[in-house]
Amino acid sequence: MLTAVLLFLPLAAALLLLLTKGATARALALGASLIEFGLAVYTAFAFKNSGAAGFDLNYSWIPSAGINFHLGLDGLSLLLVLLTTFLVPLILLSAFKRDFDNPTAFYALVLFMQTGLLGVFTSLDAFLFYFFWEVALIPIYFLAGAWGGERRVAITLKFFLYTVVGSLLMLAGFVYLYLQTGPAAGSLAAHSSELSAFYSLKLSAAEQSWLFWLIFAAFAVKMPIFPFHTWQPDTYTDAPAPATMLLSGIMLKMGIYGTMRWLLPVVPLGVSQWQKPVIILSVIGIIYGAIIAIRQRDVKRLIAYSSLSHVGLMAAGVFSLTATGLQGTVVQMLAHGVNVVGMFFIADAIERRTGTRYIPDLGGLTRRTPVLSVCFLVMLLSTVALPLTGGFVGEFLLLAGVYQYNAWVGAVAGLTIIFSAVYLLRMFQRVMLGPDSAFSETITDLTGSELLVLVPLIALVFWIGLFPNSFLHLAEPAVASILEVVARGR
Repeated sequence: MLTAVLLFLPLAAALLLLLTKGATARALALGASLIEFGLAVYTAFAFKNSGAAGFDLNYSWIPSAGINFHLGLDGLSLLLVLLTTFLVPLILLSAFKRDFDNPTAFYALVLFMQTGLLGVFTSLDAFLFYFFWEVALIPIYFLAGAWGGERRVAITLKFFLYTVVGSLLMLAGFVYLYLQTGPAAGSLAAHSSELSAFYSLKLSAAEQSWLFWLIFAAFAVKMPIFPFHTWQPDTYTDAPAPATMLLSGIMLKMGIYGTMRWLLPVVPLGVSQWQKPVIILSVIGIIYGAIIAIRQRDVKRLIAYSSLSHVGLMAAGVFSLTATGLQGTVVQMLAHGVNVVGMFFIADAIERRTGTRYIPDLGGLTRRTPVLSVCFLVMLLSTVALPLTGGFVGEFLLLAGVYQYNAWVGAVAGLTIIFSAVYLLRMFQRVMLGPDSAFSETITDLTGSELLVLVPLIALVFWIGLFPNSFLHLAEPAVASILEVVARGR
């Protein structure tokens, strides 16, 4: 029951929000998201005490087809539920600084999207997973399309087409897998769409080979990895800042989580066959994203390419098929979510004060913004993977996992740290420490409400960096279980 409340509370709040206006809508959205985070924290403590069994919710949804409304939690999904519920209140609070047309609809869509995200991370039935996968897409389409920049229609349409095509391919793969299953115990249906039924299938290597790409297409687009990334820079840049934070901080984790939960254990022979090409594409994405980031003059676009580069390392870690690589991916999903939301928030704060994100027009901002400068530097150094920050733990484990797979690939992937130091420190120097600009004397420092967004993010940066075992121990059984199923299938 607790899992269902966790899932549907944001939806109920979104519907209630439609009856309110203005400041009431903002207060209700923030209040509901904070209650949801409190509920997620309570769930984490209950999970630690009672284990996963107490959070399994399984009702027959379409009995004639063997499709169930099956939700559950393990350490992996719980961490992503905590990340989602932690970031959404901060993203909502960050939006208060912007005057959006029809704010009621804006905040309702954010909460509606939260329901879709939580559904993806807790679904244990293939068609339920697909349902929530699409539910999460619909709100972000309207958030980016209705409140984005001048090119929002064309850019959002491109994003929508990419994700829909990938989703339909995944659905086709799920339908095929479903038709290969037998009836579940106690069910009158001929087939089952349960995740456990998919794990039990004995498919040939040839079947798994083409099924791999049907399913992985959706995840590769959502992360995204090279060359499925072309929608990402424009969408991240043109979408309103809260939508960009949702996309980069939480939504891309759907692709990584889906790969770990719904790809590796389901088609392990296909994974073995395509492991090397996917890792090569991931490493190409690391280098490509970093080199393009170095050339950027728009702060927001630079962060978008930086995200692409770091996601490439996470994808390589997943496909290393090592416990170290997968554990590193879990920690880096958390660290990246925190880092990228903080970076995009700071970029938005600078744009609101100066009216521009163009790096050559900025400079000398730190003189009147010491608090902004410190917060900016902390988030930046965590992104660069400075020791004692969250970014270091995740990237160290990822590089170790990739190195276990292949030393040369690990060495090339390690360039991400060097490149990120180059483009991020260079950006900081030009924006905050460079020659004085027209804004050097007029810019104002962070306000109290902006610190309410950044201080929790910075606290989590150091918590992950100093106490990573609190996250690693929680995810370890789930990672071990995934690798066990993969090894059995191979």
